[in-house]
Amino acid sequence: MTLERRKPFRRQFKMIYDWIEALILALILFTFAFTFLCRMVSVDGPSMETTLENNDRLLICNIGYTPGRGDIVVIYRNEYEEPLIKRVIAIAGDNIYIDAANNAVYVNGDKRDESAYVHFPQGSDISWNPGAAVDVPEGKLFVMGDHRNNSMDSRSSSVGLVDVEAVMGRVFFRIAPAEKIGLV
Repeated sequence: MTLERRKPFRRQFKMIYDWIEALILALILFTFAFTFLCRMVSVDGPSMETTLENNDRLLICNIGYTPGRGDIVVIYRNEYEEPLIKRVIAIAGDNIYIDAANNAVYVNGDKRDESAYVHFPQGSDISWNPGAAVDVPEGKLFVMGDHRNNSMDSRSSSVGLVDVEAVMGRVFFRIAPAEKIGLV
């Protein structure tokens, strides 16, 4: 075989090699991004309706993140239970009071305006009676679902105040369903 006949073969081999190299690099970058920068989670249940619906697919990020009031976060519970997706209502140092009769939440004495996202079906209430206002200690968060009468959250003794270290990350993007793709 002459040198002239080998050139097309070498060009094809180089092109295939370049494609394989690009795919491997993309796979490495994708793996790195989803291991260290962000993760994908699914909504399981109605506790965040109507902000998030059952089976929505979300991206969360935890790089350089400190939970703040109003953020939607994913909370790791333990290896046998699904993570919780809730809204941060109060952070360390805050005082929280829930007026169940008026479905109102007060943080540091100020009534929170939650009308843009909180869901109250007919006849619902946000019952919670710790006896008085609660001070959130250092390293803890008070979280609630947006569907207040159908949410297992900090009002429940099975969840209670959440450790900041249990926060897997902040929800920032919805990737499914297709008609709702976008920032959260």
